[in-house]
Amino acid sequence: MAEWVELTASDGHKFKAWRAAPQGKAKGAIVVIQEIFGVNHHIRDVTERFAREGYLAIAPALFDRYERDFDVGYGPEDRAKAMAFIPKLNIEKGLLDTEAARATVAGVGKIGVVGFCFGGTVAWLGATRLTFDAAVAYYGGQIAAMASEKPKCPVIMHFGEKDAHIPLSSVEQIKKAQPNVPVYVYDADHGFSCDERATFDKAAHELAWSRTIKFFRENVG
Repeated sequence: MAEWVELTASDGHKFKAWRAAPQGKAKGAIVVIQEIFGVNHHIRDVTERFAREGYLAIAPALFDRYERDFDVGYGPEDRAKAMAFIPKLNIEKGLLDTEAARATVAGVGKIGVVGFCFGGTVAWLGATRLTFDAAVAYYGGQIAAMASEKPKCPVIMHFGEKDAHIPLSSVEQIKKAQPNVPVYVYDADHGFSCDERATFDKAAHELAWSRTIKFFRENVG
């Protein structure tokens, strides 16, 4: 079952989250962090995929701090609306909301975090600044700028070598700063794991997803 729930961050901010429960007892929990397009159809679908894998999954609406219920697709007009949020983004506030999501599912056991694009950077910071048991970052554009932070849990990362937004020099910078973090690079573009984007790459997505699920099975349950 999947539904919207209401969460409250430690600073009193109230926001929504998409929560998907597995059939039967949960193996653990996964916090899913959105792209800049909101907790849209794709992110809700990803959340539900983790539930089908046996996890209690929850996707906090980090953009509720700026516009309640923001949810767009991947067309040019949608992208323009999403990009308008970038100057407003406060990563520290995003971490408060991520922590609230983590806390609300903490009763089921170990907890992982996974994020895409903007969410990939948040997932990395979740690993370095919060208390997760595992973290997966998909094409997080700002990770290189924060690559020197020390993760408190196992982490893996996925990038596309054709990604114009994240040059391979940034990926190499991450690898150098974090030699113990597996960094996978695919023959694909930015957003390759989203089947609603023009840059979707089925082969890259399936390989990255299989690695992600294996990683969570090993570190979350």
